[in-house]
Order: sequence, then C-alpha cells, then structure tokens
Amino acid sequence: MKPSIPKGTRDFLPGQVAKRQYIFETIKKVFENYGYLPIETPVMENLSTLTGNYGDEGDQLLFKVLNNGDFLSNADQKILNDKDSKALIPAIAKRGLRYDLTVPFARFVTMHQNDLAFPFKRYQIQQVWRGDRPQKGRYQEFYQCDADVVGSESLMYEAELIKIYDDVFHQLGISSVIKINNRKILFGIAESLGIEDKFVDMTIALDKLDKIGEGKVVKDMMTRGIDNNKAKKAIDFLSINNLDDLELKFAQTETGKKGIAELRTFHQYLDQAECYNEVRFDISLARGLSYYTGCIFEVSAIGVEMGSIGGGGRYDDLTGSFGLSGVSGVGISFGAERIYDVMEELELFPSEIEQMLKVLLIAFDDSSHLFAFDILMKLRLKGISADLYPEPAKMKKQMKYADKIRVPYVILVGDEEMKTGMYSLKNMKTGEQNSVSLEEIANILKD
Repeated sequence: MKPSIPKGTRDFLPGQVAKRQYIFETIKKVFENYGYLPIETPVMENLSTLTGNYGDEGDQLLFKVLNNGDFLSNADQKILNDKDSKALIPAIAKRGLRYDLTVPFARFVTMHQNDLAFPFKRYQIQQVWRGDRPQKGRYQEFYQCDADVVGSESLMYEAELIKIYDDVFHQLGISSVIKINNRKILFGIAESLGIEDKFVDMTIALDKLDKIGEGKVVKDMMTRGIDNNKAKKAIDFLSINNLDDLELKFAQTETGKKGIAELRTFHQYLDQAECYNEVRFDISLARGLSYYTGCIFEVSAIGVEMGSIGGGGRYDDLTGSFGLSGVSGVGISFGAERIYDVMEELELFPSEIEQMLKVLLIAFDDSSHLFAFDILMKLRLKGISADLYPEPAKMKKQMKYADKIRVPYVILVGDEEMKTGMYSLKNMKTGEQNSVSLEEIANILKD
C-alpha cells in the first residue's frame, strides 16, 4: 500500500523546519521581551472542557478520541441502531484534541490558580487540531503561538498585545493591517435593532463577510431567524468607519457606548507607541468564537491573498465555566502555518536560515578520513556545525553530496594537509579555494 498522511496534515523537510523555527523563535523572543512566561498543556483535553466554548460550529470541528478498550460497551443500543452519532459521542469518547490554546489555558488557570501571581502573563507555542475542510492556508493540524494575560481588566494589555503583533510582523518583514473592534459594539448593533436574542447568530454571520459577501451574509442571518429588514440594517452599520459617527447611532444602547469608550481608552495607550503597521478600526470584524466579550483583533498580510494570520480578543469569564468566576483575560494568537505560507510567497525568509551545516569535510583515503574525524571534533568543540562524509569515496561523489545538501564550505583533507596542518577550504558558492590553518577556518566559519 502506498504510504500517505491524513488530509489537512503535512510533512516538513529539514529546510522547512528551519524556516518554521525561525518564525517560532522570532515570536518567542518578542513574547519574552514583553514579560510573558511559557507554559504547556496536553494535546488531549476532556471533551467536557472543550465543548460549549466555541459555539455549535466550533464544537462540530472538534476531533474526538475514542475511549480505550471496548469503547462500544457503554453505548446505548437504540442510539447505535438509530445511527445517531451526536448522541453516541458521550458514551464512546470522553477526550478530544485541543481546538485552540485559549480554552485549555482557562482550564489551566483554574487548576493552578494558587500557584500563579495575577495578573498572569503566559505564552504557549503548541499544536492544535480542527476538522476544517483543508484548503490554502487552512489545515487540520497546525501550530498556534498564543500570548494571554488573565486577572486584569486593564485596557493597557490590549494595547500591549497589539504592539506584540506589530513588533513580530515588523521583524518578520510582513507588512500587515491590524484590525480592531469590540464585541460590545457588535452587541450595540443587535441591541439598537432589537435582536439582542440573536446576537450570536448575527456575529457568526458577520464573521463570514469577507468570505461570502454582503448578500449571502444577509441570507445567512435570515436562515438564523433575523428578518430581512433588520439583517440589511445590520449590514448598513458596517459602512461606519469612525467612533464619533458610531456614537450618534448608539444613543439608545449603553453596551454599544461602553464598547466605544473601551476602544478610546485602548487608543490612549496605543497611540503613545510607534507602530510599524496600520492599526485600523473595522466594525465588520466579529470573530466567530463565542467566548469573546470585549476588544477583538485580527491581522491580515498586505500583498498576498491569505486569510487572517493572527487574531484574538478579550474574554471576561472564560474560567467561569470551570468554577473560577470573575477572572478577565485577553489574548492573541499567531497563525504560524499561514505566516509561513505568506513568507514563502513573498520570499521573506533570510537565505542563510537553511544553511545550518557550515562545513563538510572530505577525505581522500582511509588514513586521511581518520585524521579528518579528529578535525571534525575540534571544529564542533568550537561551536561550528560540521560534518564528515562517511567514507573516502571518489571526490566527484563527495562533492556532488556537498552540492545537494547546499553546504557553504568544504574542507579537503589529504596527505599534504595531514603533514602541514594547512587545509584546503573551498567556498561552494564562489568556487574560491584557499589553504588555511584550523584556527583561521574557525574564524571564517564563525563570521
């Protein structure tokens, strides 16, 4: 049988891994510069932890893990006969792969609250899994790089997280637009239209605006029980692009006005910092996840067709579902897979990233091969990434291998080199070859 991997997953070759690590390291350094601490959580969580926090659509995308052993032993026979898969799940699967890093973080905070100092700032770089239909920039297994603060309602943190986005994308060379909105403003739209009870349905529909357009969003709202006239009025709100005009529309909604006030406070902090990328108010930004309650963010790359490469927002009581009430949090997530694709398409990766191996030693016979191994160990002790071809094969074969692995330098070791202690160092890019000492080689390769 021909080998394969599950849809929505990928293998990564060494050069690709090096590029991904470059992204992770850039993000990690910025996180740590802002005082965030690393944590890790299990790849599996109890389904009782995960379900109910992502809305119905998100819950349907959870990967469930079958119970160990005879997982059908506790299943209801009638449910089996009826082939009711949704009703069957609680009996056969009690665990699932994490959908994101935020809900597991809320569980983590609740369980370890006595070990943490609040406000607690954490970052996490780990894999998540979603049963989405695979397409460009969307995978079923992917990494998220998250930063969150819990235990404070200060809007200073919203500004800080936006600056983290700004710094990371500046360092990666990605020109971007950082969009910001507030869920209270979206609730204000629903409240002003008298459809507060349909708020979640409205936001789920609005979240699809960029993908399906206004007409289909109106139809989607109608299928969710929002009448045509109010659905169109909700769309009309989206033409407002500044807070002053919006405030006039929100005369009768206290929640909406509070959302405007929060965005103004956020800007009092952010506007003191220099931003490399555009930060833009976007009233159409909804963020489909149901746990957001305040400011919400989304980042898009300029110059490439790709979905969002980052998103996040404020969640006031996510830990409440785990028994810890009144703990507000705010966080962001970087879409590492999409960032990788953007950087590949725009050719933003530095050329030296894939050149982890600095030099390959090539020997001419058995005695020089043993001698070269000693040189190899000395170079490695000096912190230089070096390797030796495993046998004194024909020169053409060894050089062909050097070309294939794209090593920047080779050292040729034969009788003359063994006698004199001077080694032929060849630059594989220019073809230049010089006879130099081991100390000189070390200095050249460290540059």
